[in-house]
Amino acid sequence: MTSRPFVVLVAFLSAIAHLSTTLAFPRYASLGGLTERELAEIVPRLPSSDPAKPPGPLKYNGTKLVYDRAHPWKPLGRDDIRGPCPGLNTLASHGMVTLTAKSWNWVSRAWPLTTITDLSNIEQYLPRDGVATPAQIITAVQEGFNMQNNLARFVTYAAHIVDGNLVTDLVSIGGKTRETGPDPGAPAIVGGLNTHAVFEGDASMTRADFAFGDNHSLNTTLFNQFIDYSNRFGGGFYNLTVAQELRWQRIQESIATNPTFDFTSPRFFTAYAESTFPISFFVDGRNPVRALSIANATLFFKDSKFPVDFWRPAAPSGAEGIAEVFSAHPIAPGKNANGINSYTPDPTSADFSTFCLLYTNFVTRTVGGLYPNPKGVLKRNLIINLGYLYDAIDTSGCTELFPYGTL
Repeated sequence: MTSRPFVVLVAFLSAIAHLSTTLAFPRYASLGGLTERELAEIVPRLPSSDPAKPPGPLKYNGTKLVYDRAHPWKPLGRDDIRGPCPGLNTLASHGMVTLTAKSWNWVSRAWPLTTITDLSNIEQYLPRDGVATPAQIITAVQEGFNMQNNLARFVTYAAHIVDGNLVTDLVSIGGKTRETGPDPGAPAIVGGLNTHAVFEGDASMTRADFAFGDNHSLNTTLFNQFIDYSNRFGGGFYNLTVAQELRWQRIQESIATNPTFDFTSPRFFTAYAESTFPISFFVDGRNPVRALSIANATLFFKDSKFPVDFWRPAAPSGAEGIAEVFSAHPIAPGKNANGINSYTPDPTSADFSTFCLLYTNFVTRTVGGLYPNPKGVLKRNLIINLGYLYDAIDTSGCTELFPYGTL
């Protein structure tokens, strides 16, 4: 019988600002290298934002047209940021030009009245510049892709806590940028979703491993392999069978070519979620066959663009199929311990039977390593965001952890 933690895991992973300032220090400078006393004095004075409460489920959660007049596609602007996730890239490219982090008024905490006459009737996707709040991301992935609310909250807060700026409540969907505000100080990274080994990881279907340089841009060779496998195993479509074979192929390639290949938690989980994501979210909601055409895959992966007349999934979805992809070619979490072809299982890593260990290791090791001794507003916002993360999995049976206390 399937354990409850595994069912919960599949439910969640089956899915996986431009600041004004009056401060005396440089506007977007990193605070790394400052003493603990200096940080204690400066961090409370940083331009900050109270983390917004996570958006709830959609009021209407059926299929609907999402590539419409209110969300036109625009080519990448000079300062726009894109990253390793084709779904978020697409939502940003269809975002509303005026509703960007640069438009937000940090004094009045409001969008300019001249921006748009009525926000209440417009479902926002992501800001086109690629810098967003967690609440914006959760709203966007639900509106654009009908992602399950608890999954949207879990993956968003997991990414934001390690890759975003917890003081300003902003995260880059790609590389590090000044637009998220001043960094709160090392060892925090605030590097955006491109950051390796905290959320992004090796053996991506369409991005190269970090060891080879660019881990966030579409890799033409790997995308051609995506197409080849879709033709060989899916009759010209990316489906569950293709996902099974391509996931295994990418793992084997990384073992054979990447001397620092790491396939432990959390990457162990997100890799399988990544394999099912296109099937769950990139197939038109009016199509009962969950298979992605090469033409539409090219639009999402290469152009960050919805297909014309694209309708989101007919019901809130995760990345159903994770168990099937994993069971086709099971492998234990592990890493290359001594160069290429030295893959060694890591018994300390969480796997699909130990979801609560994933949560525990994430909070105590990953987050604790980035924020060993937070102070002031940073500590407060860490407590709030960790609470939002746990709220997304509160039915999992895991014990909530409070490494920084409670408010």
